[in-house]
Amino acid sequence: MNPRTLIAGGLLTCAPFAHAIDLNDDFSLEAKAGLFSDYRTRGISQTQNDPALQGSLTLLHSSGLYAGVWSSNVDFGFDSRTRQEQDYYAGYFWQISDDVTLDTSYIQYVYPRQSALNYGEYHAELHAWGVLLGGNYTDNYNSHQSMLYSYVGYGAQLPYDTDVQVRYGRNDYKDPSWFSSDGSSRSAYHEWEVKLSRTMLALDWSLSYIDTDLSQAECASYMGFEDVCSATVVASASKAF
Repeated sequence: MNPRTLIAGGLLTCAPFAHAIDLNDDFSLEAKAGLFSDYRTRGISQTQNDPALQGSLTLLHSSGLYAGVWSSNVDFGFDSRTRQEQDYYAGYFWQISDDVTLDTSYIQYVYPRQSALNYGEYHAELHAWGVLLGGNYTDNYNSHQSMLYSYVGYGAQLPYDTDVQVRYGRNDYKDPSWFSSDGSSRSAYHEWEVKLSRTMLALDWSLSYIDTDLSQAECASYMGFEDVCSATVVASASKAF
């Protein structure tokens, strides 16, 4: 199992709450729902390459504070009892200027019927003139291990109202977790994504190319399957309410 990241999931990016509904002068609410051909986070499938239905509900305050919940179906195979991931988050979104924002939050990952997978994570992301710098850190992954995910990205607008985002990330574990066929091991791997998105017919459409530098043997040693870390294309259609 590998955790979802906010940038990859598209939950919190620059100006993330543009579609929020005003409740009063101070509070607003945003709901999102989307269908994805695969649920990939940090390059690895959480649904064994099968589709995922995802949704979120976020309450925002005019100060920049926010809190919410995000959910998706998951499938880790074997004897895993959980079929759902529920993420509860709270944070602060700081609009420093028109071109610079800082988002900080705490995320609690919950897997119903399999609480041994639950853990919490700190998240921070700086967005400046299209460039993204961010990281997620936990010290209780799998009940004992620390993990740091760091990434850099860039976003720009293309012709025909199309946006492009590129991201390169490193997932670093405290202990060796990935074992190759020759018996060697490592505690970190790299992943990357190129994403095109466009709003059309009242829906937000996206197409992503996602890959990692993990071999099939390394993937199988940790995830139990050879094909959930390989290169893939993920398509999605979502809607913000």
